[in-house]
Amino acid sequence: MHPVKALVLADTHMPSRARVFPEPVVAALRQADLILHAGDLATLAVLQELEAYAPVYAVSGNVDTPEVVSRLPRRLIVPVGTFQIGLIHGHGATGSTLERAAAAFARDAVDCVVFGHSHQPLLTHRDGRLFLNPGSPTDKRGQPKYSFAWLRASDALEPEIVYF
Repeated sequence: MHPVKALVLADTHMPSRARVFPEPVVAALRQADLILHAGDLATLAVLQELEAYAPVYAVSGNVDTPEVVSRLPRRLIVPVGTFQIGLIHGHGATGSTLERAAAAFARDAVDCVVFGHSHQPLLTHRDGRLFLNPGSPTDKRGQPKYSFAWLRASDALEPEIVYF
């Protein structure tokens, strides 16, 4: 099986938090086979820019414009190699962001849940599933560094959070 390199982004908040993608993200975009964006792109221009690099699977978040919300689903299941990835932003009124992301796919046969919203990078396993929050490449909100993630799929799912 040919390995798949999925670049995982969330909470880019452009153009309010950044006018352009930081250079480490641009370098990663050039290497990606596909892009997973877990919401809060903010504008359709961000989606269009990402689509110039690789196929994009994205969901809407709580700060996205009405145009983004009307174009993107709230949750999505994406095949990455032989794995099924649940993609959601993770905003809501009750529970933690991780709890909301887990609940959104509780009845689905997914191998991994990718989510955003908290701007806090997280890589954990729970109930036999991988949970991945890439953090934010443009709005670190008290985190020591900006971040994004890779999700490599071959015989196994290999997640990696990249800090810069």
